[in-house]
Amino acid sequence: MNKIKYFFQFIIIIFIFFIFKILGPKISSFVGGKLFELIGPIFRSKKIIHKNIKRAFPDINKEKLNKIKSSMWNNYGRVFAEYMFIKNFRNGKLSKNIIIDGEEILNDIKKNNQKVIFISGHFSNFELMAMQIDKKELNIAAIYRPLNNVFLNSIMERIRAKYICKNQIKKGIGGLRELIRFNKQNYSTALMIDQRVSQGIKTNFFGEKAFTTTIPAQLIKKFSIPVVPIFIERYEGLKFKMKVYNPINFSNEDTIENITTQLNKTLENMIINNPNNWIWTHNRWK
Repeated sequence: MNKIKYFFQFIIIIFIFFIFKILGPKISSFVGGKLFELIGPIFRSKKIIHKNIKRAFPDINKEKLNKIKSSMWNNYGRVFAEYMFIKNFRNGKLSKNIIIDGEEILNDIKKNNQKVIFISGHFSNFELMAMQIDKKELNIAAIYRPLNNVFLNSIMERIRAKYICKNQIKKGIGGLRELIRFNKQNYSTALMIDQRVSQGIKTNFFGEKAFTTTIPAQLIKKFSIPVVPIFIERYEGLKFKMKVYNPINFSNEDTIENITTQLNKTLENMIINNPNNWIWTHNRWK
């Protein structure tokens, strides 16, 4: 039954992508944003989103809360539409729309042939972060979560491997083994740490315990490598600013729990500084 549902979803989305292709990136991004503002709340739990925002901002007023919701859905829709033009961000005219603050940090990593862990969350068009790292010709492997829709997932895997980062690793036990293999070959790792996971630990996130991935902490303990946080902000339509932070070095005495908690705090600060572009739909505290 699910396969039938997913197939019809696939047909509808392919049709929408075809329309976007005709409209072009600027109009498609705008239309996608407005479309998701309208239909997004129908398909995702408004209660979960509301509770998540209140966890982060307990004293927020109704006007600001609604603004965050609306901006989130708008960005979500823009990202959806922009998948149709992802290659233009890689090599086309849209590649000039991405400014990197902290580019010298990436240059130093490449120059020193250093292995690091890049961490971030689902901000703005999050796919562009791994793309920019890959364009710098850093050896990198990116962890991703496959879509539930198997028809769409096959397309997304091809898009990611061709235009974002060729070394794509599925989340899970098998993926962790593959990731360790890449690390032994001096590859850096890129992953999002903001989704709820089943294989992780409960640690503080906005003052409450939330299941969090321990992959960065495990790699730090095994290979003694630094963490480089990255944030991306949409500041005008199809224009983005990507911030590369200074590397964070942990000591051998730091525990898995301590490292994971500190990285969650780094993610918290990113969200607090720009709540409009984070995807609040994940039920991290389930």
